[in-house]
Amino acid sequence: MMAPFYKFGYFNDEISLVLAFVIGIFFGLVLEKGGFGSARMLAAQFYFTDMRVFKVMFTAIVTAMIGLFYLSWIGFLDLSLVYYGDTYLMPQILGGLILGVGFVVGGYCPGTSAVAISTGRIDGIFYALGGMFGILVFGEIFPYIREFFYSTHMGRINIPTLLDLNYGFVMLIVILMAIVGFTAAEWAEKVVAKKKAEG
Repeated sequence: MMAPFYKFGYFNDEISLVLAFVIGIFFGLVLEKGGFGSARMLAAQFYFTDMRVFKVMFTAIVTAMIGLFYLSWIGFLDLSLVYYGDTYLMPQILGGLILGVGFVVGGYCPGTSAVAISTGRIDGIFYALGGMFGILVFGEIFPYIREFFYSTHMGRINIPTLLDLNYGFVMLIVILMAIVGFTAAEWAEKVVAKKKAEG
């Protein structure tokens, strides 16, 4: 196994921070070039007028999943060393719902708001300030919700281990989901565009 490189000590903390910064800059550049620094573009998916965000993000998920699967299969990557956090089911469901509502209302997620700020968009700045205010509130009330925050702990799990399914089978299911999702997104865009054209 050759990767993940950081876990095997191929470079130190300082180099990892430099790499993270460079990768982050290029990731932000790609998001901006794709139009993802615009709240209108991001919010359009909730009105089914432009499903580009859905398509791009689902494509990224499928591409990363296939890449990780085959890099592990050829012995280049040790999947057991790829980090992801423990699952706290109910707190994370609630947190996801809050993030989703914020995405719909504000038109940004935390990453895209950073892209918007870098290009001088005022709404992106206000969105980020709102996020910081939310972090402050969370920090202040945390002692009162600590028990809930650490509830329904399920450990470090993923779908194949949780459902006792083969990784390749799960990958096939996600790919099929993507195909169905892309087809549905194209259909929704056409229906909405037709209704707009009719009146």
